[in-house]
Amino acid sequence: MQGTSDARQTMESQDELHGGVVRQRGNVMGKNIQEQNNGSNETTPEPNKELSPTSSKGSSVVLILLLLMVGITWGIAATAYFGVVDYKVLVGIKETEKVVTERGEPPVMSQDNQPSKEGETTNENMKTADKDERDNTLKQTEGKVKVKDTAQDPTKSKNSTPKKTKKPTTKTTDGTVPKKKKNPPDPLTSEKDIPILKQLREAEKLLKSKQAAKAKAAYQKLVSSNPESPMARFGKAESLFQQAEQERSNKLLQECIQAYNEVAELATCPPALKKKALLTKAERQTFLGHLRAALLTKTQLARDFPNDEKVLNQLGVAYLMIGQNDKAKQVFETVLDIHPGDGFALVHLGFIIKIKGDWMKSIEYLLPGVTSLEEGTQEGKFYFHLGDALYRTNRTKEADEIYKLGAERGLFRSKFQRSLYNVERLQSRPFWTPQQAKVVDYVKKLEKNWKTIRDEALKMMDVKKGLFVNEDENLRNTGEWRQFTLYQRGKKDAACSRVPKTCSILEQMPNAVGCTRGQVKYSIMMPGTHIWPHTGPTNCRLRMHLGLVIPTTGDGVRLRCADDIRTWEEGKVLIFDDSFEHEVWQQADTFRLILIVDVWHPDITKREKRTLTPI
Repeated sequence: MQGTSDARQTMESQDELHGGVVRQRGNVMGKNIQEQNNGSNETTPEPNKELSPTSSKGSSVVLILLLLMVGITWGIAATAYFGVVDYKVLVGIKETEKVVTERGEPPVMSQDNQPSKEGETTNENMKTADKDERDNTLKQTEGKVKVKDTAQDPTKSKNSTPKKTKKPTTKTTDGTVPKKKKNPPDPLTSEKDIPILKQLREAEKLLKSKQAAKAKAAYQKLVSSNPESPMARFGKAESLFQQAEQERSNKLLQECIQAYNEVAELATCPPALKKKALLTKAERQTFLGHLRAALLTKTQLARDFPNDEKVLNQLGVAYLMIGQNDKAKQVFETVLDIHPGDGFALVHLGFIIKIKGDWMKSIEYLLPGVTSLEEGTQEGKFYFHLGDALYRTNRTKEADEIYKLGAERGLFRSKFQRSLYNVERLQSRPFWTPQQAKVVDYVKKLEKNWKTIRDEALKMMDVKKGLFVNEDENLRNTGEWRQFTLYQRGKKDAACSRVPKTCSILEQMPNAVGCTRGQVKYSIMMPGTHIWPHTGPTNCRLRMHLGLVIPTTGDGVRLRCADDIRTWEEGKVLIFDDSFEHEVWQQADTFRLILIVDVWHPDITKREKRTLTPI
């Protein structure tokens, strides 16, 4: 009885110790414990008698609890000392690894893996499950998380957070910390602009988003409240120009020009903004075709900025545009005196000298100017004239290289096709058939009436009458070449009254007499004439030659277009694209007479025929 009582007392002590781990018992065992505590006189079983099933079950529970306590205690001690036993795995508890995101917050994790129903999950299985879950978590966060495993690194606390690393301070050689550099002041901004910088930026956003009317209203409001703000007035001018473009309004363009002028006249206007405003004003005046007004604006600029190469260069261009090449030459020479090697001045001065016919000297300016690659030097006309000057001074290989370089840089369609006023989509080839050019009817009319056309021309060949005038494009190397113009830029010349039958035939060819980028003229070339290789100005036309008097004596007459050489026949039409380089030799014993008729390129649209600038 004493043994049974001791066992029961031990069980109760364990109950109290473990907080009710074994409180869930059968009714019988609970009744026996209650009677024991109340001092019941009921006889207990004899020692040699077997315990009831309930008593046996209670003993088993006690034994299991004791074993668990021993195991847990040993596990804790061994883990702390050796780090070899995972006591949590031993009792079936899995520790969830702490996953720290970039924001420093643990993400929501899935539920812990549980042991199997049979309780057969081993330590190795648990570790494998942990690794799989960690891998899945990393995949879900696409490599943007950091894993912190406190079970494997006992030196780190679970609640510790990563420390921010301090960036090393850059020091100068003397050990002092350099001061932060301040942004340089904006040379376009005045003190009067500073209080309204935020509003100016907001208005500028409207301008950049092409909301011209809203931008103009915003700038006008700023001008009204801040009349001395140069940037507000400049913004108003810019918005007026944008609106003028959108509405195609010359009236708004005039207002825009006046607004730029108001900017420059402000006493508070910074010099940089004044220069920008007046240069832009001159550009808008040029756009309107007011070339002399633009010249006056640039003259004012040159007075205010006498040593500014950009201002002086623009003044030189203004003189060129109104045909005052000598004054332009003086300006560009002044620029080179102040700023030797200025590429823009070099190419323009070389261009002027080349036009005058001094090929050798022009190369001295054009070549270094083109190779400087400075802004304003990479234009087709400079490569065109440099190559031409090189060719005429017998530096043909260098000329060919310049033409190739111009084509590679997109300034020419090819080394042979060097016209400067082009419509890019047009098909091109040196020689054309009437079918390709879509002028079959024109060719038939010309070839049918070629004798009538020839006879009228021969009557006009009297030099004393002065109807045939010398070619004036400086294309002639040797000999004599004269022309008699009937139509030019789509307009009929008064000379047509002298050859009425010819002009009557031509009037039936609207794509010829209406070609604003072409001419119709007689051309006479005397023996011993050589025409330099040259190209026409545009690819928008094709050129027809009707043979009227074609000598066959001597070495005859020849036309080279690109790398193809042909000759003329009397009464036949030859069609070629004069935007390709072409060259003529007249080595016969008598004159050569042809009728030149330019026609629109077959790919030019009706709208383009109406709107393309005449040449």
